[in-house]
Amino acid sequence: MSFSPRTIPFVKANACGNDFLLIDGALAPANMASFTRRICDRHNGIGADGVEWMFPHSSADAEVKLINADGSHAEISGNGTRCVAAYICAQRGGEKIEIQTGAGLKTCSLISRRNSEYEFEMDMGEATMGGEGTVKLGGGEIRGVFVSMGNPHCVIFIREFEQNWQARAAEIQRDPQFTQGVNVELVIAESRNEIRVLFFERGVGETQSSGTGSCASAAAAVSTGRADWPVQVHAPGGTQTIRQERDHIFLRGPAQLLCRGDFFLD
Repeated sequence: MSFSPRTIPFVKANACGNDFLLIDGALAPANMASFTRRICDRHNGIGADGVEWMFPHSSADAEVKLINADGSHAEISGNGTRCVAAYICAQRGGEKIEIQTGAGLKTCSLISRRNSEYEFEMDMGEATMGGEGTVKLGGGEIRGVFVSMGNPHCVIFIREFEQNWQARAAEIQRDPQFTQGVNVELVIAESRNEIRVLFFERGVGETQSSGTGSCASAAAAVSTGRADWPVQVHAPGGTQTIRQERDHIFLRGPAQLLCRGDFFLD
């Protein structure tokens, strides 16, 4: 008797080490959250920070629904959206890719392409500054800058990264004032146009990079007088460049299509 498992095809992509699985939404199982947790598992699945489920849209090139590795929903990933733009560009071509996200319509403009590697600049819309606030920790209080890029961020400026920074970031996330959860960025302002950032994201934990987190960090650095536009954001996974024009934030960075395959459901 032959074994013919049911499968779901996927494409894996990454943007500055922030990795995603791109899957046709028409193939989504009834329990998308459970399946996303399974396929994103780095030991028993393919492994990824999340799944960008792609659907057709009446006026955009695609609509995406992002589910994090833990099965929770997120409004948007800047890096994930850029990965979807690379996939669409590979399939259909085009210089401008429009993608409907949970945080609105985003336009990705192709800067360059070399084989499976792409570079886009994406109009991220406005950064909504929530001002500075206090987060209570077990060892005291810490001040952060609250920013929304269509998803919530808490940007903490520090002088140096600590060895146990992940534990501190997780504690910040648990603060009850963040009723929708929060993405945490720990930021060192290195110069007027460069910052270095570590990311701890909702539903994922530590990530190598974050598109919206890079935008939020840059906006917070400029608004508090620590930096000037444009801002280069250095992260473990690579560097992205953020600029502002007419109150809109523009995110520039790479996206790479890594592989395609079929995930067995049985």
